[in-house]
Order: sequence, then structure tokens, then C-alpha cells
Amino acid sequence: MSNTNVEVKKNANENALSLVRRFQKRVQESGVLPRVRGIRYNVRPLSVLKSKRAKLKKLGNLAKYEIAKKMGKVIERKRGRR
Repeated sequence: MSNTNVEVKKNANENALSLVRRFQKRVQESGVLPRVRGIRYNVRPLSVLKSKRAKLKKLGNLAKYEIAKKMGKVIERKRGRR
């Protein structure tokens, strides 16, 4: 597999259809598509700092919710079937 982009140039007496066919053939030979399809759904793990910030934000929101709940500003929904 190569890491270079596929490039084709139009010849003098070549029509667009044959140019597209030649391009498709070069793309398939280069192995670009299997590599791209392999990394398509790859999700990078969150960094430590970002996960810490998310956890702190969640804890802060939970604390605000508990305070609002004690003051009677929150209307709780019944849980169960809808």
C-alpha cells in the first residue's frame, strides 16, 4: 500500500470515460480504499484532561441539580412506562 494520492493525467486523444476508468483502476491497485474503509469507524480515545473536565462538569451539574431539587425548583418525572 502506498501513502500517496492517485493521480492520472488525460492523454491527447482520450475521452472522459476512459480517463475515469483508468483512474478507478489506479485507485483499486493502490489499496487506498481498503485502508480508508478500515479506519472509517475508528474512534480515538478521549485524552485524560478532556475526560477529567467532562467528569468535573457532570459532578458540578449534579450538585446544581440537587440544590435545585431541595429548593423545590425541579419537577421530577415519574419513571416507568410511557
